[in-house]
Amino acid sequence: MYDVSSKFNVFYRSYVVLPQSEQSELFKKKDLNIQRLKDGLEEYNSEHKTDYKVVDTCVQGSVAMSTVVQNEDSDYDIDVAVIFDKADLRDKGAQATRNIVANALKRKTKQFNAEPEVKTSCVRIKYADGYHIDFAIYQRYYDECKDDWVYEHAGSDWTERELTGLTDWFKTQNDEADGKLRKVVRLSKMFCKSRESWKNMPSGLLQTVLCDEKLQTSYERLDELFYYTMQEVVDRLENNTTVLAPVDNARDLTPRNSDVQKMINWRNRLKSKLEDLEVLFKDDCSEDDALQAWYGFFNHEYWNTTLTENCKCSMIAKEVRTFSDTEQFIEDMYSVNYMYGCNVSCMVSGDGFRPKSISEFLGILNHYLPHNFEIRCTMTYTTCPQPYRILWKVKNVGPEAERRNQVRGQIYDKGNIIVEHSNFYGNHYIECYIVKDGVCVARYRVDVPIGR
Repeated sequence: MYDVSSKFNVFYRSYVVLPQSEQSELFKKKDLNIQRLKDGLEEYNSEHKTDYKVVDTCVQGSVAMSTVVQNEDSDYDIDVAVIFDKADLRDKGAQATRNIVANALKRKTKQFNAEPEVKTSCVRIKYADGYHIDFAIYQRYYDECKDDWVYEHAGSDWTERELTGLTDWFKTQNDEADGKLRKVVRLSKMFCKSRESWKNMPSGLLQTVLCDEKLQTSYERLDELFYYTMQEVVDRLENNTTVLAPVDNARDLTPRNSDVQKMINWRNRLKSKLEDLEVLFKDDCSEDDALQAWYGFFNHEYWNTTLTENCKCSMIAKEVRTFSDTEQFIEDMYSVNYMYGCNVSCMVSGDGFRPKSISEFLGILNHYLPHNFEIRCTMTYTTCPQPYRILWKVKNVGPEAERRNQVRGQIYDKGNIIVEHSNFYGNHYIECYIVKDGVCVARYRVDVPIGR
């Protein structure tokens, strides 16, 4: 794998890790809003002749695990557990308790643009500058048999939950991995937030659990550690999208169809962008190719700036340009259920050669197509009964596609036949989709490797 680890490390330290000043700001906002909640509860109690009070609080999630990453939108999520004594709540239901918390917060957050939002698992406060604080509500009681406190979380109902279990688990796993887990989780979250158009990506918790499950600790270089862990994550999600919590009796973290879809989105987008990094393993990969490839992966201006500076320093007469990440994914457009088969014929011709199948040409021409050849793909057969639609996707993979701003990857309705040309090197591909009744029911892929 081409070694740009020094630049990768700079990217991680300077553009991924949240600066201490911003981490301190998160804790200030946390403390301020806990006090608002307590003050609001005093007013609520006075008005309703009740005596609810917060007996303890605890920071949870990415802030507690220190896996928050820099984000241009400053969309920072602060998770705070708010604990009541069960006896004080007097058998209040989970929903009713969340409503009380929201009512108390409304009294002290009238200056906010939006009122506190009661969600299924928390009460959320949103700041205008992108921060939001999620108050997870708990009740506790002392179990004499266990000689310990038992905590119940206010979700759809009260459910027993470990208060600091996830945080403790993460710290143990990260320590055993010599700090590598936290680094990979941060980089994964940076990737998942790298495009505004990428909606419905997995939560930080889901990423954290899978990064731990597939962490490739044998690699010391950070770029290799991250790359090979992400490859393992893709392979894992190809076989199974279910994720279980490492605590709380292995509760299912992906119980809804929407949760599963987020895992599918992560898998598909990660798989596609990892393909763009295949150039890093080519014998003729240059430093410019490597920088361009990582730019395409993270979509962060650091890599483009570094590439520009690199070209100037080496006096290479090469235009460095940004690119439009236009790739679409069939799963974002239609439900997917591959219940039928289909076949695509791919014929190649050019430079005096008569049309041959792409497999014949690759055998003759050392596994790569030359430039300026015609590539004609035809959907020749499907077991899907008519009527149906045929859609196509052409993806140009690699740094040369990015330099030329020709990544493409849009999905089009082009009928039965699509004609392309081998314009520049890279491991490109063409995919065919059969769509029936709003569902993608068949898929076929043709790999198109083009030489320099």
